[in-house]
Amino acid sequence: MKMKTKHISRRLFLKDAALAAAVASSVSLFDRSAIAAQEASAKAKLPSFGKAKSVIQLWLWGGPSQIDTFDPKPAAGYDYCGPYSAPINTNVDGIVIGQMLPELAKCADKYSVLRGVSHKQNAHETASYLTQTGRMPGRYVYPCAGAVVSKFMGVDVGYSKMIPPYIVMTQPQGRFSESGFLGARYKPFATGGDPARIPFEVEGIVARGIDRDRQETRRKILEATNTFGAALADSGYLKQGAAAQEQAYNLVLGDSGKVFDISGEPDEIRKMYGRDRFANSCLIARRLIEYGVPYVTVNYGGWDTHKGHFEAMGRMLPPTDRAIAALINDLGKRGMLDSTIVWVTGEFGRTPKISWEPPYCGGRGHWGDAFSMLVAGGGFKGGKVVGATDDKAEQVVERFISPGDVIGSIYANLGINPDATLTTPQADVVRIVPDKPEEGIISGGLLTEIM
Repeated sequence: MKMKTKHISRRLFLKDAALAAAVASSVSLFDRSAIAAQEASAKAKLPSFGKAKSVIQLWLWGGPSQIDTFDPKPAAGYDYCGPYSAPINTNVDGIVIGQMLPELAKCADKYSVLRGVSHKQNAHETASYLTQTGRMPGRYVYPCAGAVVSKFMGVDVGYSKMIPPYIVMTQPQGRFSESGFLGARYKPFATGGDPARIPFEVEGIVARGIDRDRQETRRKILEATNTFGAALADSGYLKQGAAAQEQAYNLVLGDSGKVFDISGEPDEIRKMYGRDRFANSCLIARRLIEYGVPYVTVNYGGWDTHKGHFEAMGRMLPPTDRAIAALINDLGKRGMLDSTIVWVTGEFGRTPKISWEPPYCGGRGHWGDAFSMLVAGGGFKGGKVVGATDDKAEQVVERFISPGDVIGSIYANLGINPDATLTTPQADVVRIVPDKPEEGIISGGLLTEIM
């Protein structure tokens, strides 16, 4: 299988060579042969390597309930299911999902459900960091998947679009540094604003309360009155400033800024997605991928339902179901699903057993022992389920999946070798995903079953 080659510095090459020599001297010929055979076998199972060009991560901030969404357990009874005790069949025989997801039930052939995800962390900060990076907190602050993709598929390798290669709508995740030790160059551009408002006023790109024509008029007036700048136009410093200003105007007034404007989308598309904040974010994410942005995260909060869980789900699940199904189907109809990974996840699941007592009144707490994710497109097969939990969705009983397994699989489908390395500020060479399970986490390896 042909792997993409990445430029490495002489210094990094020498460090890698020294490390390889040290390893070679301490590993027996038998062990090296076994490792080589294992690696060859793993690569042979990855026919989708490099098929994807981009990722849309739908981050359900706070942690959605696995038992109410993709891992229903109706036989567990009312104390576990509450009013959601009637899961529905999908368009794939044998796959059943929560009753509040009828639109996703119609397109299960286009996505796979990961029911064996587990990291056993119940704190938002640790779970978020772990789910986004594949790492437990430790010596280094590792970059999240979006920052790694930004490095391997962004400006370092020739990305030249006006819009940055890593976009977050609308606010950063907030509980860790997304770029980690890679630094500010690989941080996401957070749009700010409210996608439910048309036009969507992207901070730094779309000026609040000023339409495009008025902005262009302002530019012309400024240029006409800037006699000092015109007189010193050949100055080196002013040339640099003028170039930066031109780039900024192109971003605000050119085609790049129009990517965030969904007012021209056909009415049937708007209806298919819905017109709420999350729906518009998903639609804008599709437009950003069309433009060429390799990684887009939609942060969608409200899932931390310690109290009044079912009231919140009654409000949130219908628009969530509609928008995710619309995004998957829209990408499919446009011929973009094969090259776009859709990754739906929160930082953990929620307690299967419901807390009926006051003050929770039907709430669910944090649950990292077992939860679900959804992956679609970009080399991932549809119509599959990976992993299984017990009869109450409390523990994984079949095919453990770690966050690192998922992230490594996403990298592989993007053509980024999961064995690739990064160099820390301390000049240590580290892998982009762990080569062995993090402490306390069980790994089942890359998702070769669906790749």
